[in-house]
Amino acid sequence: MNTDGSRGGPDLLEIEEATSFTVKKAKKPSIVCVTRWSSVVNAVVVALIMTMPPVLLIFSGHLDDPAVWIKSAVAGLGARRESRKDVLLGGLVLPGFDEQSCASRYQSVYYRKNMTRSPTPYLIERLREQEALQRRCGPGSEPYMRASERLKSGEKNVDTVDGCSYLVLLAYRGLGNRILATASAFLYAMLTNRVLLVDRAKTLGDIFCEPFPGTTWLLPLDFPLEGYSDLSEEAAESYANVTLRNNTGPASEHRFVYITLDHGASAANRLAYCDDHRQFLHRVQWVVLRTDCYIAPSLFLNPAYQEELHRMFPRKDAVFYVISRYLLHPTNDVWGMVTRFYDSYLKNADETLGIQIRVLDEDTPPQNILDQILACTSQEHLLPGVVVAGAGGVPPPLQTRARTKAVLVTGLSGWHHDRIREMYWQSATADGEVVSVHQPSHEEFQEFFLAMHDMKALAEMYLLSMTDAIVTSGWSTFGYVGSGLGGLTPYHMMRPVHGKLPDTRCKRAMSMEPCAQGPAYFECTRREYNMVFHTNNMVPHVQACEDMAWGLKLTEPIAEKEV
Repeated sequence: MNTDGSRGGPDLLEIEEATSFTVKKAKKPSIVCVTRWSSVVNAVVVALIMTMPPVLLIFSGHLDDPAVWIKSAVAGLGARRESRKDVLLGGLVLPGFDEQSCASRYQSVYYRKNMTRSPTPYLIERLREQEALQRRCGPGSEPYMRASERLKSGEKNVDTVDGCSYLVLLAYRGLGNRILATASAFLYAMLTNRVLLVDRAKTLGDIFCEPFPGTTWLLPLDFPLEGYSDLSEEAAESYANVTLRNNTGPASEHRFVYITLDHGASAANRLAYCDDHRQFLHRVQWVVLRTDCYIAPSLFLNPAYQEELHRMFPRKDAVFYVISRYLLHPTNDVWGMVTRFYDSYLKNADETLGIQIRVLDEDTPPQNILDQILACTSQEHLLPGVVVAGAGGVPPPLQTRARTKAVLVTGLSGWHHDRIREMYWQSATADGEVVSVHQPSHEEFQEFFLAMHDMKALAEMYLLSMTDAIVTSGWSTFGYVGSGLGGLTPYHMMRPVHGKLPDTRCKRAMSMEPCAQGPAYFECTRREYNMVFHTNNMVPHVQACEDMAWGLKLTEPIAEKEV
């Protein structure tokens, strides 16, 4: 089924491997000359011309070729264009951006289902306030220049100067980790009234458009803090060392503070989640945050933030979903990959299924993973069974249109895609459904901070978000992002243990929210770790993850979930 609910497609979808394709160039439009017509005809012709949708021209060859966007297609995308579509997503997206520089900002709505969680008026208000803060205090502004100069010179007396404070994000590991870190850091910046600046060395500038009007979120190349990307917990400015000395002194004692909130953060760093330490950090103008995970669930554990978070997100099961729709818009090159692949292989199917494969245990045989995929998709009725070999499936009559299902497979290896594709090529489906299987790329090895590798990865995450249902690998941040972007509640495939598959092949997630793989597990009131501490006793919408018992996940309490 298409994202807009329409149905369509050819009589038969052939099984094919999606490795490359070509889109023909649009013909140059002819010139229409209107001569001496009657005034009535003139009026009709002018009206028709004025109401014709703009044309989108794409010149492309393969998946990784850049797209050239000639004209915005926001006013005309064929069958996907419907009057009920809200291009601005209830106020999440601002009008007035240059559409040609970032086509995805206004076009993505036509490739996805309508939003399943609408933003609250209060969240919209807070976003507008954050945008104003980013413009007033961001790079290029006088307050930023003064703050940078003080940081460079080491000037001490900087207590809330200009009303501008900053959160510098150092996100690391794979792209999925960095996207989750960026989304939750943005939430943290809003809660603490800080300007968010992301380290541009991590390719985010190559794959995402600027989210804030009239300014940039990229950390300037001339950022004056030398060696900021190599800071560690041993640094004098690290939060661990600062809190050991004194957390109640004046802000003038600290030029900046460096916090590590990654999956292995120490107890001293995790004190940053606590209320009294929040007050201390509020007095520091520059905070440098290093993380590789989704820290949003831990923010919900701080009593000081709970009222504000509830006003912004009365539904706790869609925090990443809503933030990502606002913040993360792929650049034209990435968006061209997404739309070319979608239009070529997924658009005309009656239904689409995403299967995201991440093999974290190298000693797990590929066949075991394939067995798990097929067991899960069969158990959840996501893929049809096939006729037993030798039974001979009879093709449907030519005049009968078979139901079609397009399967999108993503993974570093092409092996699983090939096996699933061969299965539906060699055998007929038991119910007569026609299944096509496609994989955009198979890079074989994960690379870090390479622009083209990250562009392909992001394109595949967005393609996964456009499917009707999704199966993901447990523990995979790639899968968390793919399902979270689309507002899809995934089926998690449980991670094999020592190469052996668990009895439960897959489990439906409790919400579309990503799992926080580096949870707080720290009771601020006791100032100590408690590994058996159950957060749901205090905050019922923060639960243990399905695929990672020690992870934390935002969800709606059972009594509050929609039936």
